[in-house]
Amino acid sequence: MKIIGVIPARYKSSRFPGKPLADICGKPMVWWVHNAAKQVKELDDVYVATDSDIVMKECEKHGIQALLTSDRHKTPNDRIYEVTTKIDADIYVVILGDEPLITPDVISAVIPDEREMERFYVTNLVSEIKNPVEAMDYTNNKIVANSDNEIIYASRAPIPYPKGSMDFTYRKILGISAMSKEALEFYHKTPRSAVERAEEIDLLRWTEHHKRVLAIDHDCKMLSVDTPKDLEQVRRILTEKMQVGTTTVMGGYNGCSLVVLSVLCLLKGGVAA
Repeated sequence: MKIIGVIPARYKSSRFPGKPLADICGKPMVWWVHNAAKQVKELDDVYVATDSDIVMKECEKHGIQALLTSDRHKTPNDRIYEVTTKIDADIYVVILGDEPLITPDVISAVIPDEREMERFYVTNLVSEIKNPVEAMDYTNNKIVANSDNEIIYASRAPIPYPKGSMDFTYRKILGISAMSKEALEFYHKTPRSAVERAEEIDLLRWTEHHKRVLAIDHDCKMLSVDTPKDLEQVRRILTEKMQVGTTTVMGGYNGCSLVVLSVLCLLKGGVAA
């Protein structure tokens, strides 16, 4: 079974243009995501999928395999489908390029055992929402699932609505998923529904057609970079991790140690320009 990792890195983001190359301690954000993905032993290869020649050149500079994809894709999964037309694999593990704090164990959590593998396979990593503010934040996609942990519905609104009881654990989708080639082909061939267009949540294209989408719970702390403020927080966190030696860098950093990296962050005040 061939499994590859794909890191979507959209340069022309409306909310944060150039986000994949945002500086974090002297390295572009996408490098940190790629660094984590390369440490996952189950992945046969890792690619960055981008809409920009600028990102392509930066990836080449850092020895990262990258694929140039269309700048007209409406959803991340549209970009992943294009990757399937260029690179053949059984499973495509998607690691969003705005998750620089991601760790290898989190990525491994969505990868199926070959004995569990089905031709149509979709999983999404989810975690418990512990802060009520997160439940109200529309950037967090909330889910409800059945007794087999199959996702029934996903929404940017807090679901379910606590009319009768507050005794419920709210869960949100994280930026890690795995999909078989057959699942991505179905996604590509199936038009977006009115509900999916309203919510702007990719997995609804499967659940609305009674396709199995499995939720995998993982108690991990991740921080998606959606704004410059998020970026500042990530820089501070990575600086602290490097100082105590809890961040692993594959192959070093151009020959530099983690101590040097942490000094770079400190010199920038944890928030590079």
